[in-house]
Amino acid sequence: MTDKLLIARIGDTEHWTLNDPATRNALTDDMVEALKLACERATLDKTLRFVVLQGRGGALCAGGSLGGFSDAIGTRLPAGEDDPLLAMNAGFGYLLHSLCALPQMLLVAVEGPAMGGGLGLVCCADFVLAAPNAVFATPEVTLGVVPAQIAPFVHRRLGDRLARQLLLGAGKLTAEQALTIGLVDELHEDLAAAVSARISGLRRAAPAAVAHTKELLGVINRGAPAKFPEQAAIRFATGLRSQEAAEGLAAFAQKRKPGWAE
Repeated sequence: MTDKLLIARIGDTEHWTLNDPATRNALTDDMVEALKLACERATLDKTLRFVVLQGRGGALCAGGSLGGFSDAIGTRLPAGEDDPLLAMNAGFGYLLHSLCALPQMLLVAVEGPAMGGGLGLVCCADFVLAAPNAVFATPEVTLGVVPAQIAPFVHRRLGDRLARQLLLGAGKLTAEQALTIGLVDELHEDLAAAVSARISGLRRAAPAAVAHTKELLGVINRGAPAKFPEQAAIRFATGLRSQEAAEGLAAFAQKRKPGWAE
């Protein structure tokens, strides 16, 4: 297992810690792959009841890493070539589906930023607990990028009206605001103690009943087709290769407004 994801088990509970503080736990290919493998293993583990997803270094996750996409930003795909962006982006979408499909209860503990793809991770949780310094944001459209994979999960968590406000308005929420709209379930100064207390309270639920209930809820919520990650990846790749994305990301790096915001 890569050191980008630390897994610690205590009894029937695992803590999955995103471990790349230098990037505020950005979702690199290695990080996504490690999380996917952890989901595959957990799905088969009948002795595991709770998974706690958290970040190291005072941040949950700063979102997707565009390092592997840098050569593609603002460039057209040569005719006849398969776009490598599709598999890379769709892989993250399938990770989100895998997190939602875990038979265990998934708790996400948020300190500091949960941005873009990091917000997508939050929206996969059964229970979201946050520290007062948590910040939630979806800046993608201000960069000329499509929040393609997280959109259905934000929609599922918040409903259509709030999802539109957040995703189209490139919203930024404090922990208190996130609690008010239902993105966060609880706020606590001592997040570790709160997670432990919440798990203690959830132990009265039978593991098999939990797994079956989550499966039924998944059927109800599965409005997007099974191949949605591929469809979303096409939109992501098309957007990232556009001049709009090139301008948006350049403006962000240069700390200026993009041309369309002047």
